[in-house]
Amino acid sequence: MTNAAAPVWNHAASTPDRIALRGEEGEEWTYGRLRERAAAVAGRLGEQGVGPGDRVLLVAPSVPEFAFAYYGILAAGAIAVTANTMAPHRELAYIAGDAEVSLVLGWHAITPAPKQAADELSLPYWELRPGLAETGPAEACAILDAHPREDDDTAALLYTSGTTGRPKGSQLTHGNLNACAAVFCDVHAITGDDCAVTGLPLFHVFGQACVMATTMRAGGSLTLLERFHPSTMLAMIRRDHPTFIAGVPTMWNALLRTADDTGADFTGLRLASSGGASLPVEVMRAFEERFGCTIVEGYGLTETTGAATCHLAGRPAKPGHVGRALPGCAVSVRDDDGHELPPGQVGEVHIKGPIVMKGYWNRPDATAEALRDGWLRTGDLGATDDDGDLRIVDRKKDLVIRGGYNVYPREVEEVLYEHPDIVEAAVIGVPDEFYGEEVAAVIAVRPGARLDVSELRAWAKERLSAYKVPHLVAVVDELPKGATGKILKRAIDPALLKADAGTAEAAEPARRDRAAAPPGTPRTSDGTHA
Repeated sequence: MTNAAAPVWNHAASTPDRIALRGEEGEEWTYGRLRERAAAVAGRLGEQGVGPGDRVLLVAPSVPEFAFAYYGILAAGAIAVTANTMAPHRELAYIAGDAEVSLVLGWHAITPAPKQAADELSLPYWELRPGLAETGPAEACAILDAHPREDDDTAALLYTSGTTGRPKGSQLTHGNLNACAAVFCDVHAITGDDCAVTGLPLFHVFGQACVMATTMRAGGSLTLLERFHPSTMLAMIRRDHPTFIAGVPTMWNALLRTADDTGADFTGLRLASSGGASLPVEVMRAFEERFGCTIVEGYGLTETTGAATCHLAGRPAKPGHVGRALPGCAVSVRDDDGHELPPGQVGEVHIKGPIVMKGYWNRPDATAEALRDGWLRTGDLGATDDDGDLRIVDRKKDLVIRGGYNVYPREVEEVLYEHPDIVEAAVIGVPDEFYGEEVAAVIAVRPGARLDVSELRAWAKERLSAYKVPHLVAVVDELPKGATGKILKRAIDPALLKADAGTAEAAEPARRDRAAAPPGTPRTSDGTHA
């Protein structure tokens, strides 16, 4: 019966002067101050009538104040619904409406989208400012202790898009968050003496559960970058001398391109945790050589609290693999009939353990489809070897992973179909050296229409988060289809989408009849995982 905010309260009681959080500008927040601000948030939520089980939408970047608000929500017994800071107001309004939130919290420096979403739904809105002084002095309304919660009580709702239907809220429980933090403290030997630096978004499961919750459980310190930039992250590494850092492959690639040869600045760095997408072997090797630390790759989903497998200490990492099941977890590769397959055979990856979500919010059918006898069906195809190490082969669905962010083509396609000049649309992922995959769209327009690609991107950006907007666009007369009229993405000629993302133009008329590749031509994919 432990609230996931309890570690903050415990460390504030035992070591109140230990540094918990650092910001880019050098501001430091002790565990004592973190608890004070979180307690004030929890108290004010109570004054507003927000109680155990109520949902609160939190839209904020990776700043210390995110942690103040997040742990305040959890301490009040409420449920934190965290959303992307790049989401336009209609995405936020959908999430807020679906989760039936009681209140919206939005960081002052981001777009007006959170306020617009709150206004649309007639919900109260708090603008969060540095230090969260607007929550009032701690002694005025603060709670004394985090509200007791059961392991199976929902702590956070993180929305994931689907290839069909609208985004679904993954219910992560207090037990899930505590289990995730405990297992990573164990396998990575994280203690109160460790310092972490990350540019990951805290609204995402990787930053929120695998990094922040783990560091807070250990009693370590966490330096947050509001927005990742390689030069800024390198400066934070030099300033704060972290023992471990966390990010996605595009971040490691960017650091390699930016860093000089002053390796002495990174002598205390022992571990880099990588997830969100498949890590190229050459990037791993170059990073370890340059920075002198080990990159530990893992695999997980929002539905598994970001955790499932990991390369374990003392065992050499196998290129192309994502490690074996974390302690207390199990991985099973199964065929379409649910039978477990032997090592080497490819099937759907299933995961079981204390990190598996409670279910999808108000989606009993989707929950029943995803969770069977305690096992989560991931939708990813993989294979284990004789040692139990997992290799992700491909995906059952057409998920695109751009720089560690999941982009579901169906969601983007539905928006594109709202454009008055678009009559057909197919969104796919194409390999990209920097992002891993880039979002690409092949579209057909109504007769006589002229579509400016730059204007299309601007139009789409008003309706989609920036990372979901197609950066490669080809215009064709007609998309290839099967006998039933279904668009055949595998028959799209990848050559149509090889233009540079910054200069992509609509396909020239002479090439518009080349959308269909010869029969049997596969769609390009780098096979990265969620």
